[in-house]
Amino acid sequence: MDQRVRTIGVDLGGTKIKVAVVDETGTILRKTRVATPTEGGSEAVIREIVRAVRELQGADAERPEALGIGVAGQVGPAGDTVRFAPNLGWLDVPLKAALQTQLDLPVALLNDVRAATWGEWLFGAGRDCENLICLFIGTGIGGGLVCGGRVLDGSSNSAGEVGHVTVDLHGPPCTCGNRGCLEALAGGWAIARRAREAVAADPRAGAGLKKLADEQNEPITAKLVARAAHRGDPLAGQIVAEVLEALVAGAVGLVNAFNPRRLILGGGVIEGLPELVGQIDLGIRTRALKAAWEGLQVLPAQLGNDAGVIGGAAFARRSFSLKGEPS
Repeated sequence: MDQRVRTIGVDLGGTKIKVAVVDETGTILRKTRVATPTEGGSEAVIREIVRAVRELQGADAERPEALGIGVAGQVGPAGDTVRFAPNLGWLDVPLKAALQTQLDLPVALLNDVRAATWGEWLFGAGRDCENLICLFIGTGIGGGLVCGGRVLDGSSNSAGEVGHVTVDLHGPPCTCGNRGCLEALAGGWAIARRAREAVAADPRAGAGLKKLADEQNEPITAKLVARAAHRGDPLAGQIVAEVLEALVAGAVGLVNAFNPRRLILGGGVIEGLPELVGQIDLGIRTRALKAAWEGLQVLPAQLGNDAGVIGGAAFARRSFSLKGEPS
């Protein structure tokens, strides 16, 4: 008889909802992905989550024991309410209670990047490490910190907002209202903004980027900038160099402040520019305190797009002290 302990992980984003049944080894047994019906408000999104979870439950003779959901937004101190999720248009949504009532399952709620950190820590590049930082560089930039074998929550459950560390006092405006945040210099949306502004300001220098965008029939995005840089386009190469400079500055500050054993880098920008991992490593060893980086490993994330559901499931298992929890 199969004795695996099953929990459900949910990764709720502004465009898609990923749901998976995961066992205690971090193995995904089944998964599904559906579009996020943001136009219907929170009730429509919750209905879609419930439907997807029930669909996976129906295919399993063993009922999952809990559900962990990571949300692209801020979670309240008690871990029961989504305080603010801009991509979903949510404000103070009692998501935990709604899911527990409709699914008759214990539910654990956390930020999506912290969920991914749980996944990488227990089952990915952070396995068997008690002091690490995960830095996920995608459309935005978020992170998670593990210190002394504990994921840091912070006093109001908002620890890990490393994308909003200021790295340039006079830098470009950020979506958070500040200026010069790491995200405003190196997040995917910021890379796209920088590239579009550069093409508009100097069409001759931006001709290569514009031509590639026209050939691909797509707008200028961070992904397209990465592709152009790999083809040797000078403007794209300059933008990537600026992104690297910002990421090194941010990483140096984090390494000096937290002295991790591992710095794990993931997200779409890293996947598109994997060479950044080694370049950030070199930058840290050039600019950070030697006492902080001695013994440091800078590694790419291992779980890819599955980190959130694997981590959400693991967080639920830890939250409810279920058997089979990894030590």
